[in-house]
Amino acid sequence: MKRRDAIKQTALASAFGILFPIKDIKEKTERKSMLKGNINHSVCDWCYPNLSLEELCIEAKRIGLVGIDLVKPKDFPTLNKYGLISTMTEGAEITQKESFNDSSYHSELKNRYINHIDYVSKAGFKNLICFSGNRKGMDDETGLKNCVTGLKKILSYAEKKGVIILMELFNSKIDHPDYMCDNTNWAIELCKRVDSPNFKLLYDIYHMQIEEGDIIRTINDNHIYFGHYHTAGVPGRNEINSSQELNYPAIMKAIVKTGYSGFVAQEFRPTRKNHIESLEEAIAICDV
Repeated sequence: MKRRDAIKQTALASAFGILFPIKDIKEKTERKSMLKGNINHSVCDWCYPNLSLEELCIEAKRIGLVGIDLVKPKDFPTLNKYGLISTMTEGAEITQKESFNDSSYHSELKNRYINHIDYVSKAGFKNLICFSGNRKGMDDETGLKNCVTGLKKILSYAEKKGVIILMELFNSKIDHPDYMCDNTNWAIELCKRVDSPNFKLLYDIYHMQIEEGDIIRTINDNHIYFGHYHTAGVPGRNEINSSQELNYPAIMKAIVKTGYSGFVAQEFRPTRKNHIESLEEAIAICDV
């Protein structure tokens, strides 16, 4: 077949929707405009090990997400390339187990967090994650006092730079044995003692369903302390559809009702062969 004839045939096929169905193109390109705009959607990078960050950014942009969660400063140029933001930056921590509840780490943590506050601020982003550390036999009160002391070493600088430090709540029952910040009562008491507008909690719905349940009432009563949300299905940390026990549409409606304007990041491990189909499904479920 001559090149001229091939071009003609391709054009005809395209015109009749054989090669490029107009409906499919329209659905993919207009997906973002179909989102309701009540939830600022994000996704955690680590849940998609088979995709490069660039590939995930391409899909996130197509679906209508505003950013990527749990990325490092070295990843910022890739996010910027696709008009996405870091909805939660990581990398300042030593580990999740060694952190602010142990005063022996405070000096190193201060240096690491000051540097990362600069990275986040310079990039025009807001959120930087932190952790409590494990108990290692420590009582709640000592952990609170140590965390307050350590966090206050960085929060005045965070306030100056407009960066929010967020401590994540984990369950200690299944996934993170011995983790100290494993319940909302302890975490909220920490917020009250720290008393800074630039310190909030990352309320992980998956973790707190396992540890204490009562998700919607907890959000209703304590949302002023929550600066970020993570999702995943319970049990298993997989898709958030009807295969698990949480009613995510109801939870999202409760979050919206509080006036929340931050981000909701999907943090489940997809079980489908096509991981992006699971992400698209999750966004549809949460887009209330």
